Amino acid sequence: MNMRKKIVLFIFLLITNLLFGQTKFEIKNASKNYLIIINIEKCKNDDCEGKGTVELIDKKTDKTFQILNSNYLYFSLDSLENPATNIIKAYDKQNSVLFDDFNFDGIDDIAIRNGNGISYGSPSYDVYLYDINKKQFILNQELTNLASKNLGIFKIDKNKKRLVTYEKSGCCWHIKKEYELIPKKGLLKVYELEEDSRNGKIVLVTTRYFVNNKWIIKSIKYKISDYYKK
Repeated sequence: MNMRKKIVLFIFLLITNLLFGQTKFEIKNASKNYLIIINIEKCKNDDCEGKGTVELIDKKTDKTFQILNSNYLYFSLDSLENPATNIIKAYDKQNSVLFDDFNFDGIDDIAIRNGNGISYGSPSYDVYLYDINKKQFILNQELTNLASKNLGIFKIDKNKKRLVTYEKSGCCWHIKKEYELIPKKGLLKVYELEEDSRNGKIVLVTTRYFVNNKWIIKSIKYKISDYYKK
């Protein structure tokens, strides 16, 4: 390559870096076990997106434990400033990488943000469960679907050992759903709480419980002023 081409290439790379910024990031405090190295296709302004990898470095050995590949990785730069372990934030403020025990086996799993393609621009996630036999994180399609169709990733109820999701339509229709993760079988929805005040006068509150392989349904009407007085 002649000098002129080298100069042109250098200028191109310099301009590209200025326009799109850093594409490799290190997260130290998201997990007690792993240092995280994120490589992503492109960053512009405060948003990074595209093909990427999440490399997990074992903090005890300083060696690569596993590399997770993503066809579409997404995060905003402010989500990397204070990554938190075992804290799942409100759906509009969720982090790029989350560690928690999603299947209640006592071992942290990992969720990696893959975009904002669901209702109200909520973040969606690929969810990986730690396989104690294979000693690696394995993509779980059921939990990935659950984390890709609601208002952000599911909440974790450690006392009941349930995963909790939320959906809404505008101001006046909300639904909460709870799931149990049955070993070797998968997700089982066991509870719903639906609040419907779309007529502007009353709130129809419907609870559904899955007991002994059947649904028990109860509906009660409240005045809006009474139900939401808190």
